[in-house]
Amino acid sequence: MYFLSRELYFPPVDEASPEGIVAIGGDLSAERLLLAYQSGIFPWFEDDEPILWWSPPERMVLFFDELKISKSMRNIMNRGIFSVSFDLAFQEVIANCRDIKRHGQNGTWITADMAEAYCRLHELGHAKSVEVWQGDELVGGLYGIDQGHVFCGESMFSKVPNASKIAFIALCKKLQLENYKLLDCQVHNDHLESLGAREIERDDFMAILKNSGGF
Repeated sequence: MYFLSRELYFPPVDEASPEGIVAIGGDLSAERLLLAYQSGIFPWFEDDEPILWWSPPERMVLFFDELKISKSMRNIMNRGIFSVSFDLAFQEVIANCRDIKRHGQNGTWITADMAEAYCRLHELGHAKSVEVWQGDELVGGLYGIDQGHVFCGESMFSKVPNASKIAFIALCKKLQLENYKLLDCQVHNDHLESLGAREIERDDFMAILKNSGGF
C-alpha cells in the first residue's frame, strides 16, 4: 500500500489492492484531486478514516448510446414537472448530497473537507453540477468532475421521486451532444444500472481515459 507524501504523485492503478485502493493519505488540494481524476483515481473515505484513493478493478460507466429511459420516465419528462439547470447552485447540490438520508447508510462519505475541496474545484471550473427544480425549489441534482471528454460523477440526491433520474438523464444528453466518451459512475449501483450503466474492466476504462486526454 502506497502512503502519499507532500509530493504530487500517485502510483500506477495496476498496483492497487484487490479491492481497488491505490494509495492512502495526502490531501484534498485542487492539484492533487485533478491529478487523481486524470489518473483514473478518486477519493472515497469517511470522517474517521484517512484519505483513501481508489481505482476499482471494475469501473461502473455509462456509454451514452446505452442510456435506458423507461416509458414511465419519458411520460414524466414530457409532462414538464421538472426544470433543469447546470452550474446554477453547486454548493446547494453538494450540501444536499451530503445531508440526504440514504437507505442502508448511517452517514455520508462527503466530509466537510471534501465538500470544501469540491467547491474549490467548482470555482476553478472543474467541478460541475446539475440542478432539478420544481418551481423555485431545488428537489434533486448531482455533481462531478468534468475532464473534457469524460465526466466523473460523484454523488446525486432526490427530495422527490425521480428527481435524480431527471438530473442524470439531462447530463447524459448534454454530454452526448458535446461528444463526451462516457459518464464515469465509479462503483456499481443498482439505481445507475437501471439507467444503463455497466461495469467494465479497469484497463478498458484507463484506455478510454487516456485516449480522451485524461493524461
